[in-house]
Amino acid sequence: MMRALSNLNPQTLRILALLLVLVLVVLFFATQIDRYLTGRLFNRVSSSVAIMALIATAQTLVILTRNIDLSVGSVVGVTAFATGSLIANVPELHPLLLVSFSMLLGACFGAFNGFFVAYARVPAIIVTLATLALFRSLLVEFADGRSITSSQLPQWLTSFPNTRLFEIGDFQFRAAFVVAVVIVLVVHIALQRLRVARKLYAIGSNPEAAEMAGINQKATVFVAFVCAGALAGLAGFMFLARFGNITVVAGLGFELKSVAAAVVGGVNIFGGSGTVFGALIGAVLVDLIETSLVRWQLVSEFWREAVLGALILTAVALDAIVMRRLVALRGAKHHEKREREVTGG
Repeated sequence: MMRALSNLNPQTLRILALLLVLVLVVLFFATQIDRYLTGRLFNRVSSSVAIMALIATAQTLVILTRNIDLSVGSVVGVTAFATGSLIANVPELHPLLLVSFSMLLGACFGAFNGFFVAYARVPAIIVTLATLALFRSLLVEFADGRSITSSQLPQWLTSFPNTRLFEIGDFQFRAAFVVAVVIVLVVHIALQRLRVARKLYAIGSNPEAAEMAGINQKATVFVAFVCAGALAGLAGFMFLARFGNITVVAGLGFELKSVAAAVVGGVNIFGGSGTVFGALIGAVLVDLIETSLVRWQLVSEFWREAVLGALILTAVALDAIVMRRLVALRGAKHHEKREREVTGG
């Protein structure tokens, strides 16, 4: 069995394992919660995942380069509030211009992070931990005690996330979820097919070899942070559209969830491997567990963050153990092949 698994691509193995865990989680909670397996569960999780999928994708781009972005939650909050303020004051603004504003603002925050990480050589965890507080303080100062309410927003914006594009039985595929999945798939294809995007993997896998191959590490890391910021800005737009009421705590805690979704989804925290498709499944798993824990009365709400932390620790530990095992199996298989070639067998 292990030899058969060793023939699989590590990324494929991670996705299969994650899907198996997802099924087991659903089956477990189905035995604990009455009327659990219904279309309402899918509709509720898919609506929430639409935001987290974008943030997890943003986090994945940065982690692939051996970095991390702890400011994504603050970026979501600032862009959501700023976008809400803009459309409240200019209600006739075209939707595409509003989305572009959100992404551009997020990209500016990403560029700020990227400059210090890539060019000033300050560790990403230090930079983004500082900007987490800095961007949040900026939001508090800009809000000045105000909040954005759904009554200030145009109808098309607040109705967008729940617009039903199509249905399969009781399962409703709404606009926000479909858009998020399409964006994740586009980024996934780009990372797998485009030579420029593959540089993220090269830098994360072996920075020295990437430098010798002529890859501009500084520019690549900078672009990764800019793209992550743009996706976080888009998530801010989605957050505004879904909730309508925006305060200075918007996006709080998304840092931990985005890292959890990426790492649980098979993205190596040390960089160089992982997929945004895996991060999407990780986001679904994290949100499914969180939603289920709300309905599971045996667990206090104070333990939800602990469960999330345990998920991250378990995912990183299992990833390291399984990858070491696979490397050992492949090494043994290669050694046996060489011996057969030498003996003529």
